[in-house]
Amino acid sequence: MPVYRLNKNEISFPHPTLARRDGLLAVGGDLSVERLLLAYTNGIFPWYEPGEEILWWCPRERFVIFPEEIHVSRSMKKYMKKHELKTVLNRNFADTMHRCRIKREYTQGTWITGEMEAAYLRLHRAGYAVSLETFEDGNLTGGLYGVCIGRCFFGESMFSERENGSKTTLISLARLLSENQFLFIDCQFHTEHLESMGGRYITWLEYDRMLQEGVDMRQSQ
Repeated sequence: MPVYRLNKNEISFPHPTLARRDGLLAVGGDLSVERLLLAYTNGIFPWYEPGEEILWWCPRERFVIFPEEIHVSRSMKKYMKKHELKTVLNRNFADTMHRCRIKREYTQGTWITGEMEAAYLRLHRAGYAVSLETFEDGNLTGGLYGVCIGRCFFGESMFSERENGSKTTLISLARLLSENQFLFIDCQFHTEHLESMGGRYITWLEYDRMLQEGVDMRQSQ
């Protein structure tokens, strides 16, 4: 199946079901706010290595966490009772995203380039990208950022400054989203860490149904 090349002068995507078996749908285009919103409202997201053209993905199976199904282990419950924890929404979006970038660069490498940081900061300023940070006994312990549209949250990356930092933040996010009737946290790809927190695969049909229900501004192509 071919990979579609996008035109920078036209904000559009091929239909999500035309993605290859590995999930790759298209290449090229740009990271404008308009294109990113069109992508996320149709289950598409950018993910590419530094130096590559922009790659757009739409996996046929989606790995998600339903907010009400977040798994909190016994050890995490003990940890959360032991410490004074405070979670802050949008403390400093740019700082949180950059911390996610730095932490990954020192371990397995990162797709969070300077171009991506600039693009998601624009999306944040437009009101669609958000960050969440957790403080343990007054010290920053972890955080995450993602895209929030309607009642859908599309997770992008997490970081930990201390043990359990990202776990605590993800639990806080899930509880906040559950209180506000969000339908899912889109994890994009499977990891053992996210699976241990309650993540599971769903079919594209189930995902697309919830996407249409949850996204208030779903756009036509």
